[in-house]
Order: sequence, then C-alpha cells, then structure tokens
Amino acid sequence: MRLDTEQPALVSDYDFALPPELIAQAPPAERSGARMLTLDRMTGSVADRQFTDLPQQLAPGDLLVLNNSRVLPARLFGRRLKGHAQSGQQPARIEVLLIAEQGPGEWTALVRPGRKVLRGERLVFPFEGAPVLEAEVLEHGEFGERVLRFAVSPGAGSDFYAALDTLGQMPLPPYIHREQSVTTAADRERYQTVYAAERGSVAAPTAGLHFTPEVLEQIRARGVEIVYVTLHVGLGTFQPVRVDRLDAIKLHSERYTLPAPTAQAINRTKQDGRRVVAAGTTTVRTLEHCARVADGAPLAAHAGATDIFLSPGHRFQIVDALLTNFHLPASTLLMLVCAFAGRKPVLAAYRHAVAERYRFFSYGDCMFLS
Repeated sequence: MRLDTEQPALVSDYDFALPPELIAQAPPAERSGARMLTLDRMTGSVADRQFTDLPQQLAPGDLLVLNNSRVLPARLFGRRLKGHAQSGQQPARIEVLLIAEQGPGEWTALVRPGRKVLRGERLVFPFEGAPVLEAEVLEHGEFGERVLRFAVSPGAGSDFYAALDTLGQMPLPPYIHREQSVTTAADRERYQTVYAAERGSVAAPTAGLHFTPEVLEQIRARGVEIVYVTLHVGLGTFQPVRVDRLDAIKLHSERYTLPAPTAQAINRTKQDGRRVVAAGTTTVRTLEHCARVADGAPLAAHAGATDIFLSPGHRFQIVDALLTNFHLPASTLLMLVCAFAGRKPVLAAYRHAVAERYRFFSYGDCMFLS
C-alpha cells in the first residue's frame, strides 16, 4: 500500500532545492557514522536516526541483499601521441573514465577533452613519465564516449588490471571535488564496500558504504540472512537526464549476476511471506529485473544485462524495504525511490532532510524506507 499513487510524467516533477553545502565532500569519520532518515511507506511518517540503528529496523527472518560489485580505479590521466613529438608542443592532459569492458582489453570510456581524440589515435598513460598503458581509439561516440583497446606498454609487465591498480584513481562523482582532481588514499578505502568482491563497477553502490563487519554481524545476530547479487555500475551513474519526460528515458545497460544461493533464499523468503530488504538502488534494479525475467516463476540463477528503469507506476515484485542514500534532484535514482515509496512522501522526506542538514549523495547520509 502506498500513500501517493500519482505518476507525474515530467523529469522536472522530481526536482528539489538542495543547498550546495549539503553535498558531502568526504565520508564520515567512521564508516558507520552516517545519519539515517526512516520513512514509513504506510503512514508517510519520518524519524531521525543513525545508521547504526539499522539492525533494530530489521526483523528476524528478513533477507538483506547486498551488491558485492567492486569499484575499479577507473580514472586515468594520459596524453595523445599525435603530432606533439614533431611540433614540440606540450601535450594536453587527457582524462579517461572507463565505463564498461566490451571484450578482452576493449573498454567503453568517457574521454575529456574528447573533441580532438578521433578514431585511430593512440593514447599513453600516465601523463608524465614512461608509458605503462597504451590505448587505441576504435570507435567515436557522442558526449565524449569512445571505445578504446588497451595494451600494457613493452617492459611494463603484462597484466592490465595490475597496471590499472597502479595508475588509476577512484572514479569519484563530479560533485565531489578534490584539489587538482586527485583522489586520496582514503578514497581508495572508503569509496568501496567492505564486502566488495567482483570487480567491474565504475561507481560505488553507495548505500553499502556504511556497512562495517561489526554492523553486518549485528544484523546476522538479529536472525537476518545476508546474501549477495552483483551489478556492475556503469555509464548511467555519470550521465545527466537529457530528456523532459520519463517515458523518453533510456538507461545504459549494466551487467549483473544472480547467484544460486541468492535466488533460492529470495524464493524461500517470498514463499514464507517475509521481507526482502535491498541495500541500494543497484540491488533493487537487479532484483526487479530478475523478477521480470522469471515472469511469475521462482527466480533461477543466471547472469545478464539490464537497462531497467523503475519509475512511479512500477509494481515491485521482490523488494519490500530499501536502504539508500540521498540522490540528485531529477535523477533516475530519485525516481526509483519515488516509485517505491510515493513521490509526495519521498520529496517531503527530502525537504525534511534538507531542513535537518543531512549530508547528500555518495559520501552522505542514508534513508531506510519500509
């Protein structure tokens, strides 16, 4: 049951006023130190709590589903080879953000500035010093998107991921500002969940950043089972909504895996009438896509890709409660949360969060909607 059943069709209907100083620029001092706003979907009532209160918000028999995707240090700085050796010009620094692996050594990426980086060109990384990675531009797309084929430079080893771990920076969202665009050693730790296992994301599943081993153990002690899915977060996280209507929104496809133990646990939980609690919108999208694939049958283990867009009017088949961070105005993630709990109650909760000076976005505070 939901208080709010209206389904506004315009992207602007999901906008809200956010003072820029509420955008968190760093994680809390303690990983589990965030505040947590709770929203009751039945009544629309909200309460101010701490993330460490989450175990008490869960009931024995609940099933908590986490996304165990691991964030790659997917941000690289390099230079173009073309022309500079002959002209004596100082090469410009090129920023490359890896988005999704298309095949061995081939990646879709965002390249900035990308206007002059054309098909057939070669890039080398790092910007200064001996090359460690080289990339050839295979395809040229819109909005700075390119397809690159990477190779490790001669004498620099043979493992692409080892080179990436050495050269790459964590791909923090553009609203987190670092001097000279450099991320820190702390970002390497804190922009990663403690249970990250399957590498492939270029953004963190941020609702999971709050969990610590101690909180997870408290949750298990409550009689809550914890299982995992994998969804590798891709380009959609970085792309603004460029259309005016929800029915024109098209998300980029992202790879996911539903393991057999998770499918079996969800089937048991739903059959028994117990709650499935999703940590993060990536987990929600994975589970609701898998329900669509199953088409009324029990879930079965499989892997695939999804571009599912959840907006008001969607009937949730798997997820009964949701832990999530606060999202950007007029974003597809906010629309998902509004689909789950109603646009009016969610936007009212966001106004409360602004008034109470909650911290927003990736390194910010969180909500629990039940």
